[in-house]
Amino acid sequence: MNRFTLAACLLVPALALGCGHSEEEWQGQLNKYNDMVTSKDKELAAAKGRVSALEAELAKMGVETSKLNASLSDREKALAEYKARARQLELLKARFELLRHKLDALTRLGLKVSIRRNRMVISLPGDVLFDSGKDTLRKDGLEILDQVASVVKHDKSLSQRDYQVAGHTDAQPLKGGVFHDNWGLSLMRARSVLLYLVTKGGLSRQHWSAAGFADTDPIASNASKDGQQKNRRCDLIVVPDADEMLDLKNLADTGHR
Repeated sequence: MNRFTLAACLLVPALALGCGHSEEEWQGQLNKYNDMVTSKDKELAAAKGRVSALEAELAKMGVETSKLNASLSDREKALAEYKARARQLELLKARFELLRHKLDALTRLGLKVSIRRNRMVISLPGDVLFDSGKDTLRKDGLEILDQVASVVKHDKSLSQRDYQVAGHTDAQPLKGGVFHDNWGLSLMRARSVLLYLVTKGGLSRQHWSAAGFADTDPIASNASKDGQQKNRRCDLIVVPDADEMLDLKNLADTGHR
C-alpha cells in the first residue's frame, strides 16, 4: 500500500471504500463528498436565514425567543434543529397573528392591544374606567367593557380562552382608607372589571380571574403625570393555552442544548 492510498484511507473513512482504488476514483469520490457537504452547508445556511428572519418578525411583534446554540458541529443535527425551530416559530407567529386579527375590533375601539412577556394584552385606561382612588366603574368604562364583552362573546375561539384581569396603579402611595394601599386598590378595580364582564357582559366565569399588581409592573415612567396616567390601567391578559406554552418551552429548551 503506497503512502497516498494509506493517507486517503485515513482521511476519508466516511466513504466506506476499500483501499486499492486509483487516484481518479478517489478524486471522484472526494468530489462527490465535497459536493454533498457544500449542499448541506447551503441548506443549513438557508435554514439559519429563515430562523433569523422569523425571530426578527416575532421580535417586532413583541414575542421573545431564545437564541440557538451556534456551535453545533454536526451538519445533519444542526440542519434538523434549525428546520424544527423554524417550524415552531412559524406556528407561534401564526397563532399570535390570528389572535391579534381577532382582537382588531378592540383596536378599532381605541384600545391598545400588544404582546408583553409573550402574552397578548388588552390595556384599558384606568382613568376612563374609574374616578381617582375609586373602584366603581364610570359610565364611559361600562360602555368600553360592554364592547369588549361583545367582541369576546361573539367569537367562539375567543370566548373559550382564559383571561386574567390585572389591575395596576401609579407609584403615588395610597395610605389608609377602605383599600389600605395600592395593592388593595388595584385588586378591587380588577375585581370590579371581572364582575361586570361575567355578570353584565355574559362571559363565562370559568375562564376569568383577577389579580392586583399595585405599582410593580409599570409601562411608563412614574416621574411624569403622563407616565402615571399610563400606569393606571386594567389589563385583560389572554392566558396562553397549553399548546402555546409548550411551543414556548420547546423554543427555550432548544436554545440551551
